Amino acid sequence: MSINNNQDHAATKPRISTLPLFNLGRIFATPGALQVLTAMRLSPLRLLARHVRGDWGDLDEHDREQNQLAVLTGQRVFSAYEVERTIDGQVMKQKFWVITEADRSNTTVLLPDEY
Repeated sequence: MSINNNQDHAATKPRISTLPLFNLGRIFATPGALQVLTAMRLSPLRLLARHVRGDWGDLDEHDREQNQLAVLTGQRVFSAYEVERTIDGQVMKQKFWVITEADRSNTTVLLPDEY
């Protein structure tokens, strides 16, 4: 399922697991990410659900392969999602990052400029 309400790229994505692939640990979101998610009327749980099931979002093939390896070897897992939503007739577009630490102690939803 695509988060974007304007288009659906699910057919071009690799097969995604229906079960979680790893532990998210404690879940955090930065103030900036929460502010934009609220304005976009989007729950961070939608991003987290994609992340934990292996839908890495808008990453190139190399980074996707790195994430697959990271899941198996206990390294940091990184996803990037370009989200576009139309709210009250206005198009909103924002990139979000989701990062799970190597020790699986926590996962953070953030904006790229907050890294």
